[in-house]
Amino acid sequence: MDEEIGAAARQGQWKHQYRALSLLAFQSFGVVYGDLSTSPLYVFKSALSGNLHKFHDETTIFGLLSLIFWTLTLVPLLKYVIIVLAADDNGEGGTFALYSLLCRHAKLSLLPNQQAADEELSTYYQPGIDRTAVSSPFKRFLEKHKKLRTCLLLFVLFGACMVIGDGVLTPTISVLSALSGLQDKDTGGLGNGWVVCIACVVLVGLFALQHRGTHRVAFMFAPIVILWLLSIGIIGLYNIIHWNPRICLALSPHYIVKFFKTTGRDGWIALGGVLLAVTGTEAMFADLGHFTAASIRLAFVGVIYPCLVLQYMGQAAFLSKNMFAVHDSFYLSIPRTVFWPMFVLASLAAIVGSQSIISATFSIVKQCLSLGCFPRVKVVHTSRWIYGQIYIPEINWILMVLCLAVTLGFRDVTIIGNAYGLACITVMFVTTWLMALVIIFVWQKNILLALLFLLFFGSIEGAYLSASFIKIPQGGWTSIAFAFVFMFIMYVWHYGTRRKYLFDLQNKVSMKWILTLGPSLGIMRVPGIGLIYTELVTGVPAIFSHFVTNLPAFHQVLVFVCVKSVPVPYVPAEERYLIGRIGPRQYRMYRCIVRYGYKDLQKDDENFENHLVMSIAKFIQMEAEEAASSGSYESSNEGRMAVIHTTDATGTGLIMRDSNDSAAGTSLTRSSKSETLQSLQSIYEQESGSISRRRVRFQISQEEQINSQVRDELSDLLEAKEAGVAYIIGHSYVKARKNSNLFKSFAINYAYSFLRKNCRGPSVTLHIPHISLIEVGMIYYV
Repeated sequence: MDEEIGAAARQGQWKHQYRALSLLAFQSFGVVYGDLSTSPLYVFKSALSGNLHKFHDETTIFGLLSLIFWTLTLVPLLKYVIIVLAADDNGEGGTFALYSLLCRHAKLSLLPNQQAADEELSTYYQPGIDRTAVSSPFKRFLEKHKKLRTCLLLFVLFGACMVIGDGVLTPTISVLSALSGLQDKDTGGLGNGWVVCIACVVLVGLFALQHRGTHRVAFMFAPIVILWLLSIGIIGLYNIIHWNPRICLALSPHYIVKFFKTTGRDGWIALGGVLLAVTGTEAMFADLGHFTAASIRLAFVGVIYPCLVLQYMGQAAFLSKNMFAVHDSFYLSIPRTVFWPMFVLASLAAIVGSQSIISATFSIVKQCLSLGCFPRVKVVHTSRWIYGQIYIPEINWILMVLCLAVTLGFRDVTIIGNAYGLACITVMFVTTWLMALVIIFVWQKNILLALLFLLFFGSIEGAYLSASFIKIPQGGWTSIAFAFVFMFIMYVWHYGTRRKYLFDLQNKVSMKWILTLGPSLGIMRVPGIGLIYTELVTGVPAIFSHFVTNLPAFHQVLVFVCVKSVPVPYVPAEERYLIGRIGPRQYRMYRCIVRYGYKDLQKDDENFENHLVMSIAKFIQMEAEEAASSGSYESSNEGRMAVIHTTDATGTGLIMRDSNDSAAGTSLTRSSKSETLQSLQSIYEQESGSISRRRVRFQISQEEQINSQVRDELSDLLEAKEAGVAYIIGHSYVKARKNSNLFKSFAINYAYSFLRKNCRGPSVTLHIPHISLIEVGMIYYV
């Protein structure tokens, strides 16, 4: 009986997992594969343009089909589906996911405020990694030379910028290619100008839909892509049978050799067009965080790959007997009876094809932002249930404007395709190099295996890259221009942020100076908690001395808060907070480090103040217990940080009750806020529409045996909490030193200053309530 129950439970669990996998695979069609599935619209047209018009014969068509088939098999199927998808970073993919893995498993990170405690995060190391293994000479060599680590970061940034460039070029070429069917003379074709205008309207509509989120877009778009793939697969099979069944012989790589023997250098240049068959492949990896590796593999192997192969074979079979149709081979190969349904479907599929790279662009920008390589922008989490699906309004509208500019500027699919192919192959090339390093440092495999991977896939992609470089004058420069503009923005932001951090690090306030001031810090300590935001994870920032020397009074309890990013996709909630003490106990100064991963969304936590008070109280209790075991309460472990997780008052020595709880009576600490101030705060929250924060009060538990000194410290903490919390942040002005070189002066005084003035302020990013905000100006000479 028990065995039957167990078997039924396992069967039910298996069915649930299968349904979840099928649902994710279904959604992936609408987000991941739209771009890849619309490639047949323009591949043959681009490949057969240029000097290949001299070789319009069956051998050339067979050779091109063989190139397309083997490229589709080796790059998307073998490299990405089988190998690269296995290199996920706790379920996340993309260029920065690989870089993050490398930064954790080899000391390659340039993030300034990292600490040893970060390595204890449960998501820091990959499962099964031997952390005691002796590091290889190659690893030590890379870790030793900072210039090599900087070059690696620049290499990654360049790849990320090419993905953003894809976000501009993909919608443009997809929509223009689909709408080119309107120029078909057999259907009363429109002029090119009208097609461009319609394409601009479609692009505006596409970007206007993005705020609805990936989850909704996926459900709307997935049926369109599936219907599109099945249709082009069936039409491809029809064309094979109807026009030239011998096309099946072209799957032999023998025809690739014949193709290059016949066409020579012109055939090599045509690789830039063949490359378009695999554009959109990188989205499989970049959008991995929205789905799972298993669902993406299932969709590709089960539907995408066979349908695309059939379509390319059918189009080649048609062209082998109708060489005049090269200029618009896709639409002319469609039987006239189904032309208009296929045109509508192609237009819809092209819109969907743009969605995959737009989603990937949002993910890349969010990762750059978290790792300190992009100006602060608004990030909106679009799904309550699916983690990692985001929308960035500023990036969305910038992409739209650039798309319209490219569409109106070029008006030619072939020229746009040259830029598009270069951007895509560059991203794949960057992924190949990073993947080789992952094989060595993360998977801890033999370096020869990594070299084999690099040589095999690097040589294939290198051939396509060289062909794309030849087309730089014919539009390829566009993707390079986009990449360098975005890369300049990223590097300037990273450089300025790092120089500012180093200034703080070099000008820390010495503990000796603080100790000479005494517990009162040389000023009056008034009731309340002061949260001083800083980027430092150790020491006291220079801005604190600025406060102390310029203000006549300061708060009774001081907490130095550092909100920082860690090179992991997400930090579990129970490991997010690190609490420590600064100085002797009577100073009532603490440190709180809040850690986020590059995929975490820093949401407004309406209970942050309550969580902070409970976390500090728990830290005080833990410290007291350790001191009791050592026999001395006065021995403070300066600099020691502890991971504290509190969602309730358990273990804190406190009791938490709602502020309107009548049972609290007079035993609760009375608020020192005036009635006027409380009334003003209530009016502000109503007018600003901010989240109504849960109002609670704490009291010290009478049931627990608490040391008298601990009780006094907890009492001071609660009194300060009831008096109110102030958020103190520096309003910094960053300037280059007078003896700085020309590049540094321009980067800091003009470029970095411009970016800081035109991005979101730190108080907005940190969700600090304006009514409790204190900003103090300070000039940084870096």
